[in-house]
Amino acid sequence: MIHAELAVASKMLLLSGASRLLCRGSSSTRSFSVARTTWQEAEKLSRTAEVPRTSSVGGPLDEPPLLFVKKHSCIVDVRAIRLPEPPPEETSSATVKRKIRMVQEAAAAADTLDSLAVKLTSLASQREALPTTTTPFPPVVSSSIGENAFVDEDIVRNSRLTMSADHQEENDGDLLNWTDTRLEVRKLPGYYLSLSKSRLTTMVCITTAAGYGLGPGALDPATFVLTVLGTGLLSASANSINQYLEVPFDSQMNRTKNRVLVRGLLSPLHAVSFAVVAGASGALVLATQVNVVAASLGVANLLLYTCVYTPMKRVSVVNTWVGSVVGALPPLIGWAGAAGGVLDPGAAVLAGLLYCWQFPHFNSLSWNLRPDYSRAGYRMMSVTHPALCRRVALRHSVACQVLCMAASAVELAEPHFALEALPVNAILIYLAWDFYRKADSSSSRKLFRYSLLHLPLLMTLLFVSKKRKREHS
Repeated sequence: MIHAELAVASKMLLLSGASRLLCRGSSSTRSFSVARTTWQEAEKLSRTAEVPRTSSVGGPLDEPPLLFVKKHSCIVDVRAIRLPEPPPEETSSATVKRKIRMVQEAAAAADTLDSLAVKLTSLASQREALPTTTTPFPPVVSSSIGENAFVDEDIVRNSRLTMSADHQEENDGDLLNWTDTRLEVRKLPGYYLSLSKSRLTTMVCITTAAGYGLGPGALDPATFVLTVLGTGLLSASANSINQYLEVPFDSQMNRTKNRVLVRGLLSPLHAVSFAVVAGASGALVLATQVNVVAASLGVANLLLYTCVYTPMKRVSVVNTWVGSVVGALPPLIGWAGAAGGVLDPGAAVLAGLLYCWQFPHFNSLSWNLRPDYSRAGYRMMSVTHPALCRRVALRHSVACQVLCMAASAVELAEPHFALEALPVNAILIYLAWDFYRKADSSSSRKLFRYSLLHLPLLMTLLFVSKKRKREHS
């Protein structure tokens, strides 16, 4: 299975060997001077302004602009190197690879920074005159220049691309080749769990089970298991499609760069096939073994997650509200499974609790992931509207207590349930207020961690209250 490629068009470079390189946008000059910088300083450039979308010579991003040479702690302008009379049939990608190899060899042979400058100046002397419209930049820059940077180090490690002398082979003039690996069947269960986002799918199954348990009617173990199983399969399918669609963006985020598709551990076709089988199986189980209402809700949720929420993440902050609807539907599926497809006001209150809970949960989580989301181009509230992010988390924390009061009104729980839930919700409201007021990493982390405890506590209290109510009836 092929798992690594040169992706210049997506602004990433797969490199290894004598030095590790960092690609940045710039133009060229006629000779090389040198100045020391650090890898950390160079990496900071990845969080600043945008990369030019086209190069001054050749097509869009045909040339590798700047390369950070870790061995000598300097950034080299490779655009100054012009290959003498390249073959007419040579592609721009092949030319890029030859230039990269030349810089790597120069870095490996040079013992000092000065000797590297001499070697690079010799290479630069072969350059052809650039168009007069080209704006010159210093060939070696410091971290003060505000342009974006894309670091290849994680890509190299994650894809396990080996460019050593033992593995490197020339193929039609290309110096960076595809690398084949064999699929390890014994690791497939782990890969499928990763594709399914096992922790998220487990949460979906738990909320589905909660919806079934709180729904009217007696417990039917077979229907209960099939309802949870069908919903879990649909969740696994939706998460797999989500990862397939977001590979280019996941590769730029520290939180997601180790996913199986980003690392090339599974092919895209394999992942999509798994998603189709899981989704079809889940829908079939719900439709034939539970009821049509549960199956319809499950399929609608899959489409909402993959066709609306996933693309909307890069378009509008409304994606958070859509994502909350996605999270609120699993308990409705469980309720429909228990009630034979009938949804009453109690089901709406339960779904509302799940809907409101997700805002303090996700908004606090996303607060500390802002650099990742920004780098990948996701329009999250925490990135584009930070004040709104905090306000929405606080509002929906208060709404959780209001819905607990509504649970008694629709006879989902006992009349005094709102008082029992008040301490649990009061802590959530306090932490959301602290997050709103301080807007720092510590307060957001506390709110996120408590949200993981809040939902199980609230569902347990609701279930106990519902059980007591049934016994009294």
